[in-house]
Amino acid sequence: MNYDEIISRIFTALPMYHKIGSSAYKEGLENIEALTDVVGHPERRLKCIHVAGTNGKGSVSNLLSSFYQELGLKVGLYTSPHLVDYRERIRVNGEMIPKEDVVAFFERFNTDFQQLEPSFFEMTTALAFYHFAQQQVDIAIIEVGLGGRLDATNVILPEMSIITNISFDHTQLLGSTLAQIAGEKAGIIKRGVPVVIGKRQPETLPVFQAKATELSAPLHFTDRVAVTDTAGSDLLHRRIDIRFDGESLATNVALPLPGDYQIENVATFVTAVMLRHGNRADIGDLITRAIENVLSNTHLRGRWQVYATEPLTICDIGHNSGGFAYLSRQLEALPCSRLHCIIGFVNDKDIDSIVHLLPRKAEYIVCRASVARAEAPSVIVEKMQHEGLDARASETSVYQTYRALIHHITKNAAVYVGGSNFIVADFLAKAE
Repeated sequence: MNYDEIISRIFTALPMYHKIGSSAYKEGLENIEALTDVVGHPERRLKCIHVAGTNGKGSVSNLLSSFYQELGLKVGLYTSPHLVDYRERIRVNGEMIPKEDVVAFFERFNTDFQQLEPSFFEMTTALAFYHFAQQQVDIAIIEVGLGGRLDATNVILPEMSIITNISFDHTQLLGSTLAQIAGEKAGIIKRGVPVVIGKRQPETLPVFQAKATELSAPLHFTDRVAVTDTAGSDLLHRRIDIRFDGESLATNVALPLPGDYQIENVATFVTAVMLRHGNRADIGDLITRAIENVLSNTHLRGRWQVYATEPLTICDIGHNSGGFAYLSRQLEALPCSRLHCIIGFVNDKDIDSIVHLLPRKAEYIVCRASVARAEAPSVIVEKMQHEGLDARASETSVYQTYRALIHHITKNAAVYVGGSNFIVADFLAKAE
């Protein structure tokens, strides 16, 4: 089979959580352990950092990859989901896995895999481990797919574990309280391995403390790091100062991920690298370069991404109440005459908890993403109108909706595209 045939097959034949939801979720690590056994346990040959959390784990993972690239290392980066190209999930020094390597992997192992009936994510995780081992990466940054304890990535023994924050998401699988969700995330903590917690939360702190104590894992928080905006910084051109233990570490750093929520992520990232490399004389310069070059180093997209300036068009993959607690404040603060939001959600999100956070003074055009999990626009519109929002449903694709919108909006208006990874993915796929 060629690459296109293989991709078509794994997208249609393997259960995909991000397409069909919880029916694709396989609880337990037996399958991934069997898969990695088939391919020779490449994960055992990798030095890894494992990153979990409800929000921010992708940004932190990309910042870490950028740091180690600036350090001159060969870095594997495994993230999910992808936006446009499946190969975005598996990168080495920012470059996607070559198509021929995907083909070679499936040609070599597909017969054995078929007997195990893996999920899409389990198969992709095995491919990532194999590719990183084949490429002999110096370090691999591994982002958890969902949860932590039973996630397919949790077969690794990392050199550091990171948990960014805890919010309500995937509650049907991870639990209905923050403490329950934290218990699942805490499953990535390993005996004796340092763990960084990105946000102190009273509901989750005892969970992490208990697990770290049980496993004699050194527990660290971001208290030693202070990240503040510099004078003149704004929503679209953000600059930050970073202090560590009260001393200046990096000043006037251009932050190409300007979302308010990135301040927490930067603090988490800096805490992690200071614990591992804080004795380096050039650590401040390395951190500065890692942050300023993160987009060019890793090709991260969809985080308060400015797609266009006329009209100002911003894409963001924030998709739960924790994300919108930040996003909505930023949207309200945009310097525009009118805000237009092209938005959509999947049907396993607590849409009610998001809708009441949305800016009141905006027009909402609700689209349906091209995945089976997408919620019907009419359902979302009803919820929005019940909250008093100006909302209507669109019968066209996300990108077609955008093109129609920008022909008649007023000067100095702004457009936001988001609500779901898949809304942003549909937009970027057609916009490129």
